[in-house]
Amino acid sequence: MAVALVMALVVVASLLFHFLSPWRPTQIESNWGFIDDTLTLTFIVTSIGFVAVILFMSYCLYRFRHQPGRRSTYEPENRRLELLLGGITTVAVIALLAPGLLVWGRFITPPGDAMEVEAVGAQWSWSFRLPGADNRFGSTDVRFIDANNALGVNPADPRGRDDLIISNGELHLPAGKPVKVLLRSIDVLHDFYVPQIRAKMDLVPGMETYFWFTPTRTGQFEILCVAYCGVGHPQMRGTLIIDSGSDYQNWLAAQQTFAHLRKAEAF
Repeated sequence: MAVALVMALVVVASLLFHFLSPWRPTQIESNWGFIDDTLTLTFIVTSIGFVAVILFMSYCLYRFRHQPGRRSTYEPENRRLELLLGGITTVAVIALLAPGLLVWGRFITPPGDAMEVEAVGAQWSWSFRLPGADNRFGSTDVRFIDANNALGVNPADPRGRDDLIISNGELHLPAGKPVKVLLRSIDVLHDFYVPQIRAKMDLVPGMETYFWFTPTRTGQFEILCVAYCGVGHPQMRGTLIIDSGSDYQNWLAAQQTFAHLRKAEAF
């Protein structure tokens, strides 16, 4: 009896904690409201399952508690009950998975007019690269990484000479423009995440991953690494600044190309 009551109280306390908790997601600042909708649906389905299962267990503990003279009955199977539970479980699993698959389809299909920017993670900082006037990235290779070429840009590739290199961890992007973020890791597994954007993706050594989003308003947001990457993991932070069109162009004009950096380092 006491255990049944405690289990019912756990359900009540869990629901109160959810609805009265001051901790809520940050305001979304991108096009990925679909991700928030999917998370909300997941909370609803799993909450219904949690409440139903715990309250049913509590009911069974009370209803079938030991009483003097009561004998249990043996029922090896109940086809009707099995079909009911199997059907409910199937519907719940479809409700959990189907919306996620639809969102994932959008997540991996950036618009054709999306601008590209490269984010590179290394213990424990963020660097960025934007294509120059030719709107094409130069090739990269880990063999070219040294103290003067942290991103491993190929010095012999003419497409990379006008690439813009941002090494201070501060990335500017224009508001309202779709952005495809190409991700590379120099050393270990990292994960690029801006809470207000919602979208995130791992940076895997030896391969290039990506995600895309459209920032919906100007502002300054924190870039986090959310994959444990060593003792300096908590300090691996950057800044994402969403500018208006004119502010972004002014910032872009002030950035140095790979060729200019190489020339400056030569002196």
